[in-house]
Amino acid sequence: MTQQGVRWTADQVLALAPDAASRKAGSKLGAAGPWSEAGSSDEGTVWGLCKGSGSKPYQTVIDIADAAGPAYKCSCPSRKFPCKHALGLLLLWAGGDDAVPSGQAPDWAGEWLAGRRKQTEEKRAAGASGSPTAADPEAARRRAERRAERISAGAAELEQRLTDLLRTGLASAEQSGYGLWEETAARMIDAQAPGLAARARELGAIPSSGPGWPVRLLEESALLHLLDQAWLRRERLPEDLAATVRSRIGLPASPDGPPLRDHWLVLAQYDTTDPKLTTRRIWLHGTDSGRTSLLLSYGAAGRAPELALPMGLALDADVSAFPGAGQLRASLGERFAAPSPTTARPQGVTTTQAAVLYGEALRHDPWLDSVPVTLDRVVPTPDGDSWQLADADADSALPLTPNARSRPGLWRLVALSGGAPVKVFGELGHRGFTPLTAWPEGAGEPVSLC
Repeated sequence: MTQQGVRWTADQVLALAPDAASRKAGSKLGAAGPWSEAGSSDEGTVWGLCKGSGSKPYQTVIDIADAAGPAYKCSCPSRKFPCKHALGLLLLWAGGDDAVPSGQAPDWAGEWLAGRRKQTEEKRAAGASGSPTAADPEAARRRAERRAERISAGAAELEQRLTDLLRTGLASAEQSGYGLWEETAARMIDAQAPGLAARARELGAIPSSGPGWPVRLLEESALLHLLDQAWLRRERLPEDLAATVRSRIGLPASPDGPPLRDHWLVLAQYDTTDPKLTTRRIWLHGTDSGRTSLLLSYGAAGRAPELALPMGLALDADVSAFPGAGQLRASLGERFAAPSPTTARPQGVTTTQAAVLYGEALRHDPWLDSVPVTLDRVVPTPDGDSWQLADADADSALPLTPNARSRPGLWRLVALSGGAPVKVFGELGHRGFTPLTAWPEGAGEPVSLC
């Protein structure tokens, strides 16, 4: 499949940006001014020289046709992927043939592309031949047993902390401060239970989270107690629910579902960061199967994850599900073609149906923060000091989450709607709805709200 005749939209390009600063800087480089010797090939390669602060221009090359998603190479010192030069070059290319004409790739771009294709073939060959040495299953079983024992000890200790909290009263949490729960989280890390550690840290932050914090603290303590007890009694659980518990505890898992080949529409992509890790969430919708799947990709602190898929394009690929009741996480397998434009949209539901879907999902996974939902014919509407998505055809609405109300994406959604109904994809949880992508009524390109 060639990409020369396929032009992405500027919104699809900017959705690849690792952060808002890169989006802004890349937009400034999307004009022809700083670029020279820019070109593209029928094989899906785009290249160009971008004038920088030094005497030599930066060499930027992008492999758009890579089935794993666009790949980038730039001689600038940036650690972000894609860097602002790659984003600028993609924006220039998206504008049409005049600024990035078809031609023969220069040697520096051709060498990188050839090396990349060679590495891809070598990885494929290595995967086909299999590992030369099989892992020792007995040693793996013993390691798993030792880790399970440590987690059980950590869960028992955490139960004691929760008991102490309820015995002394919730008000004591405000007096003891964050340090107690940070210490507890560190103990859970020692017990190799990162999921328990993360929830313990969340408990420590609740007393300073504003009015109504005692109710939130009690709710989160109850969920943490439920997870503890589910782990300690995991042998009595149905296998699907036990797999969900293992996942929430933080045990690694591998996809075990049969590969499902489909044309996967990239609904949304966004990053969350903490001091040690950048997590990228990519939502996919199977245009034939109707299935929604979540891809997770990770990068060290300060570095964007490598996997990047342009929002609004479709990917012909295999996807395999991870184990667990109601789990949507999946692994991206073999890709049969590069991402390409599509007019497909996910089927939507009403706001009332969306709330029912979230309730049903909690039966399978009580620790679920949110579910992916596409809302049909909703209108962003002010609601006092906040906002909601009101059903255009019924007297019902979903409130937006506090985070959604403070992001620029809200104003993009309001501008797209202009008071008319729109289709919106996002995540619905107990704090409300977070819009991620929107489509206007009728024909029109998707708009990223991330």
